[in-house]
Amino acid sequence: MVFERIVERTLPDGRVAKVYPFHISLEGMESILLCREDVDYDHLQKSFYLGALDSNTLVIIDIAMSTHGHCAVLAQTWEDAFRTGEYVKKRQAQYLAYKYGDRNVLARTRISVQYLDSDRYVRNALAYIVRNAADTGCRIEDYRWSSYRGMFVEGKAVSACRCVSALSRREKEALMRTHKDLRQVPWLLDAEDRVEPVSVCDYAYLESAFLGDQAYFLRMIGSVNPAEMRQKLVLNARVWQADSAFLVSVADVCENWFHKEIPQLTLAQKKRLLPYLFRSFRTSVAQLARCIRLAPEEVRQALLENGIKVR
Repeated sequence: MVFERIVERTLPDGRVAKVYPFHISLEGMESILLCREDVDYDHLQKSFYLGALDSNTLVIIDIAMSTHGHCAVLAQTWEDAFRTGEYVKKRQAQYLAYKYGDRNVLARTRISVQYLDSDRYVRNALAYIVRNAADTGCRIEDYRWSSYRGMFVEGKAVSACRCVSALSRREKEALMRTHKDLRQVPWLLDAEDRVEPVSVCDYAYLESAFLGDQAYFLRMIGSVNPAEMRQKLVLNARVWQADSAFLVSVADVCENWFHKEIPQLTLAQKKRLLPYLFRSFRTSVAQLARCIRLAPEEVRQALLENGIKVR
């Protein structure tokens, strides 16, 4: 089995398009719990699926934790992946306000979206997502609020009880907590009214990433460095780096994307790189200009051409 990181998929709106892998993280503040009871975890997990449907992206794998959530998606653009995360944040905030009276609890919570720009990065990110379950003290396969159970099961939903598309309006609003039209989705519910991940996740992409070998996936889960991945996937976008450290990060991206060093990049390659760097790191036009070796106005114009307005 050959893994292709960038693939073509049929999107929720029915179009076939080229899609790219992204990691999305949502973290509450230390004093805030995103999930307190089983129904809260269920709500957060279903929010990932509804957010992907709303933003025309595809969930690969996800996990809902008490103070945070992670999700890997296939999306056409970074903006589509970010809209998925923003939908989840807004929906969970509304839910917490309604159920517990906790208003504005996620106002300062930032969605972090990272493009997974190499095969190794994809595998580490997918393994890291379900590795979070180990922090609860239970086995990965026993954690109830991740979509791990939909992977490497030959695409079969063994505990499926009914189709989401067949729910009545009242059932849909009670179980899915949405007014969206879900009559066309292939999603299935199990006996506990949880969404069966095999019916909603792109399990084939994950299985392909690990060459169809579940043992390989489990080894990656056991060996991935959670502190390193949290730094890259969650904290990286929030921490300002000095030019020397940022230059190393840029050089790594250049090697992964173009197999070139920074001075060897063409102007077109630099312009392609700039939006990703600006969105993925806490940086500035001036720092980008210094490290990419362009004039500040050239950087500003390249970002503007990609819909990013900066001062």
